[in-house]
Amino acid sequence: MPKPSEDLNSLLAQFDGVAMPRRGDLLHGIVIEVGPQGLVIDLALKRDGVVPLSDLQKLPPEESLLKSGDELAVMVVDPVDPDGNLVVSVSQARESEDWLKARRLMEEDAIIEIAPSGCNRGGIIVPFGRLRGFVPASHLSELPRGTDEEGRLSFLESTAGRTMPFKVIEVDPKRRRLVLSERKAIRQWRQQQKTKIIEELTVGEVRKGVVTSLREFGAFVDIGGADGLIHISELAWYHVDDPGEVLTIRQEIETMVISLDKRAARIGLSLKRLEDNPWEECAKEINPGQIMSGTVSCTSSAGTFIQVDAGVEGLLRLSNEGRIPGKGEKIQVRVMSLDLERERLDLEWIDQPEEEDEVVSEIPSENGRETEG
Repeated sequence: MPKPSEDLNSLLAQFDGVAMPRRGDLLHGIVIEVGPQGLVIDLALKRDGVVPLSDLQKLPPEESLLKSGDELAVMVVDPVDPDGNLVVSVSQARESEDWLKARRLMEEDAIIEIAPSGCNRGGIIVPFGRLRGFVPASHLSELPRGTDEEGRLSFLESTAGRTMPFKVIEVDPKRRRLVLSERKAIRQWRQQQKTKIIEELTVGEVRKGVVTSLREFGAFVDIGGADGLIHISELAWYHVDDPGEVLTIRQEIETMVISLDKRAARIGLSLKRLEDNPWEECAKEINPGQIMSGTVSCTSSAGTFIQVDAGVEGLLRLSNEGRIPGKGEKIQVRVMSLDLERERLDLEWIDQPEEEDEVVSEIPSENGRETEG
């Protein structure tokens, strides 16, 4: 990696021979005069540059001791002031090293840690060497959505002094604009962490984690800096319509790793496989044609599910004209088929008990002899 001074010289060389310098241009030259009002710099232009004393006073004491013959970088502050001078700044040029550092960090997609120093209504302010960077509120990952102006400002103020990760996303020295993003830093860090964790994981491994979000198709769980997905079918051995019935956000759980896709950086997890599989016992206890008792556990677009005594759920076959049993209702069912590989049990509802043989009632006569009823 080139040294900062080499990078600075390379950058400054781009401005050599500029005939009409503009505000924000970086130039370099030689001190030709040191006086009570400041410095005069030979910039190899039609006009010499003037460094006001006020600018030199912004430098640390050890950097302000300049003399004739010294080579230094300057930044154009005013191409033509009211007196016709080309006003340049040593202090702002020294900041150029921080601009160069910021640009390198942006090009390298590096993540840095900084403690914000303040805020305004639009976001937070972070110190960056001699510069001040800005983080728009939209680039803060923890900013509550839908909060009012007072709550928003309170959150922004709470970030002061707290070290946070950031990523440089815009560097514009001429406009003195340095923009950083905490949201992108978090996203990149999590992706890097996920890649690292995937390399360490093995299928069948059990990991502790925290539920980060619930979706209709499953639950995402943070297992140490990387999110894995528990598909809704892996939440329980019984049918689940809503992951919120099984888990809650921020709940601490143990999960089993069941799949790894290193190329797509995906981790598949399971909650139910940490429990005994009730389907393994089905082959011993359930046979086609068998009549069993069960309880309606749920009714969904897929059908009506019945929890049977064997500890598994079966799908109830219903005719279009038949009544649909309600949740919690206990019914008698007949086993139609059992597919252990697909973990599928098809059931038929026995709506009416089998008819018993009719018994002819006998009515005794008054004299004790039987008469036909």
